[in-house]
Amino acid sequence: MPATVRALALAAVTTLSGLALAIALPAPAAAQENPAAAQAAYADMSGEALYRAACAACHGADGTGASAADVGFDIALPDFSECAFASREPDADWVAVGHEGGPTRGFDPMMPAFGDALTEAEIRRIVQYIRGFCGDADWPRGELNLPRALVTEKAYPEDEAVYTVGVSVDDPQAVSHEFVYERRFGSRNQVEVVVPFGFQERAVLAGDGTEISRDWVGGIEDIVIGLKRDVFHSFERRSIVSVAGEIKLPTGDEDDGFGTGTTVFESFLAYGQIFRNDVFLQAQGLVELPFDQDAADNEGALRLVLGRTFREGRWGRAWSPMLEVLAGRELEGGGSTDWDLVPQVQVTLNTRQHVMANAGVRIPLTDSDTRSTQLLVYVLWDWFDGGFFDGW
Repeated sequence: MPATVRALALAAVTTLSGLALAIALPAPAAAQENPAAAQAAYADMSGEALYRAACAACHGADGTGASAADVGFDIALPDFSECAFASREPDADWVAVGHEGGPTRGFDPMMPAFGDALTEAEIRRIVQYIRGFCGDADWPRGELNLPRALVTEKAYPEDEAVYTVGVSVDDPQAVSHEFVYERRFGSRNQVEVVVPFGFQERAVLAGDGTEISRDWVGGIEDIVIGLKRDVFHSFERRSIVSVAGEIKLPTGDEDDGFGTGTTVFESFLAYGQIFRNDVFLQAQGLVELPFDQDAADNEGALRLVLGRTFREGRWGRAWSPMLEVLAGRELEGGGSTDWDLVPQVQVTLNTRQHVMANAGVRIPLTDSDTRSTQLLVYVLWDWFDGGFFDGW
């Protein structure tokens, strides 16, 4: 198990074990005689008071963790003041583990559920107090990590690997593949590499131009290397903005239709906004500027995503239906705008919810005679949260 996941699991285990100890320890006589009064006392305690009473023995008053020798564990306790660990998961996951126990997010069953001992509000107060141990507001909260759409880039810097397949349903047939690797560094930055490849059906023509058969050609397309930076985020406003620069290298075979034949610089602005009831909006505006203007044209695009996340029950699987609206055009005079719609649904596949899938259809609204409808599917692995086969 990766150290970060082990740390999260251990954090939950030890925090909640601490809570259990606090509840199981001999209570004040008044509380033993009157459990209702004890519950009332918990209800009035602040997050700091609950933490100090239930968690500080293991995690320390400053959240950096007691030594393994002191608590009897054979691995080090997590450091709640480490922002890279404490900031990226949303409150909902911490509270789910606290309320329902480790298995509700694919962690060890030794971690018990405390939903019958502490109210959700009390667990939330403890989580909010733990959040305060990271005193650096430069780290965006995990709540701002919105569901990834099939085409539009999101603003949140992530540690993800995404494999996407696209299948054209009209002639000529084509199958596209894209592997994306993203790695976060620092509080706000992300580097990514995109490796696309595909297969296309093409006609074999006789000397007089008559089609005599069809065959398939395949090849790697233009590889992309990019850098993204979160330039603004606000948990209170539920919004995040990022800028990015990418270089598309001419690695594809232009003659077979897998490349542009020139290096292309792309820059984009990405925005995410959360509304009430888990409704969200994402937007991306971009320009593509080829180095060789004879090989490709300057292009621009605007992409919008509107969606909402639903859960199975209070703590279960997350479903996020989304609708993307895509517009793209050449920037030179006289160019027409291509419009597409992409209805889709993202769903978390495993219990830990760090492996997801999304399926949708890209439907051309303009020039549908020359642009094919495309079925799109991706599998996403948030590798920071554990191995691909962990937490199922």
